[in-house]
Amino acid sequence: MPHDVVDLRSDTLTLPTPAMREAMARADVGDDVWEEDPTVQRLEGLAAGLMGKQAGLFVASGTMGNLVSVVAQTRPGQELVLDADSHIFNYEVAGSAVIGHVQTRPITTERGFLSPAQVAEAIRPRNIHVPATGLVCVENTHNRHGGTLCAPEEISAVAAVAHGAGVPVHLDGARLFNAAVALKRPARDFAADADSVTFCVSKGLAAPVGSVVCGTRDFIARARRLRKMLGGGMRQVGVLAAAGIVALEQMIDRLAEDHANARRLAGGVAALPRIRLDLARVQTNIVLFSVDRPGGVEELVAGSAARKIKIHAVGPASIRCVTHKDVDEADIDRALQAFAEITRAW
Repeated sequence: MPHDVVDLRSDTLTLPTPAMREAMARADVGDDVWEEDPTVQRLEGLAAGLMGKQAGLFVASGTMGNLVSVVAQTRPGQELVLDADSHIFNYEVAGSAVIGHVQTRPITTERGFLSPAQVAEAIRPRNIHVPATGLVCVENTHNRHGGTLCAPEEISAVAAVAHGAGVPVHLDGARLFNAAVALKRPARDFAADADSVTFCVSKGLAAPVGSVVCGTRDFIARARRLRKMLGGGMRQVGVLAAAGIVALEQMIDRLAEDHANARRLAGGVAALPRIRLDLARVQTNIVLFSVDRPGGVEELVAGSAARKIKIHAVGPASIRCVTHKDVDEADIDRALQAFAEITRAW
């Protein structure tokens, strides 16, 4: 059946599949704070295996996953090196500073990814006047840069510099499986040289809630304690973890459809008047474009909403559209028709 509303605001809006709902209804559960929920344990083991790590930890969100990862690997007064457009720096309510008591050092990058040279320059010298570098963070795919991705070798090169200085590396892989599918590489390749990695099951993979943090057993033990501190001990949470298992077993390869729909959307948007869009940056499921017209963003958002197309303004001149499992080719064509009608007079 055609969708009544085409919602392109985010892949966080995906609805759980019938298989997920069935798995949730039948989930075998226990108290996860006591580490007695078998479904959670299965999800954590599955995730750890996919990432090539020793252990996993189911958390409520990617933000919680990043926060426990940062705090578990740093000490108060240290510094966190990351991209200036990263999710951790921009969208996580300064949690690293407020809860972890670590300073953030944002670095401006070309496409969202720190280079080895930038990391080498950013790592602090041994000097009592400056904070010690405690952690380097990498985001893949990159949200604010429009779903751009980096290859495993790029992450490894950054990790080599960080590790050479005795600094661990965290991979914010909220949409890591999008990168894996786009490059046709196993997810574990991207996480191989990261000391910790977190990914969401609640975005393109379509589970209703949750992320998983993976790393060594010792790291996960520290992260588990921090999760409890943050109020993340969720008791009989196997009813949610069950959907995450379905997501990892059934929904990864399907992400290629979202990438194809994003390219279809980007191609049509790029042909519209007063629109600036770099097609080379449309690598996964995010389409980011600028509107070169005063008030154009508001016109496009409001006009689309009137036609039952929901899109998201991410700035006074920018719009982000995200494809996901609840958007098909027909929906993309509807959106493009709406955009064409609105911009015809531009």
